[in-house]
Amino acid sequence: MAVVAESQFHVLAVDDSLMDRKLIERLLKTSSFQVTAVDSGSRALQVLGLSEDLTSSPAVYPAHNEIEVNLVITDYCMPGMTGYDLLKKIKGSSSLRDIPVVIMSSENVPSRINRCLEGGAEEFFLKPVQLSDMKRLRPHILKGKSKEQQLQQEEEEEEETSISSNKRKAMDEELSPERRRLRLSNNNSLI
Repeated sequence: MAVVAESQFHVLAVDDSLMDRKLIERLLKTSSFQVTAVDSGSRALQVLGLSEDLTSSPAVYPAHNEIEVNLVITDYCMPGMTGYDLLKKIKGSSSLRDIPVVIMSSENVPSRINRCLEGGAEEFFLKPVQLSDMKRLRPHILKGKSKEQQLQQEEEEEEETSISSNKRKAMDEELSPERRRLRLSNNNSLI
């Protein structure tokens, strides 16, 4: 398995605070990640292709099929949809549940932290987020990538097995009785 360069990893950063969003975006880019930054959980869902509100104005963000998000990092306290709500939507989606989610908050509330971690968050960062925190993201992205690659490899192997078994079956059916291998019985007569 080849090691993928970090610059190919795409992080979706979600924070309603412009200053915090710009800070996390700069830290991620400094750490060689591609970044899409949005201001709300509903915008994050649009980027991920899970938008529930079809009446909103067209998003200026790339469509989900144009980018592959490898990790979501989101603020906990946001108006409308909290980071925890966004986490539950992602983990509740069959197509997105393997994307690692990291929650951040400026409030150190143990019950909130535990709730997020038990809900499927990979990490919980306290703000202000620092460059050293970005190094803690890589293992989660790699774990998500390896799960995705493993599933893809299993699907390919299953398809190859199915194809080869179908070919063999077709070949067996096509062989005429004259072309089948002759066998000897115990008394050395041909069967």
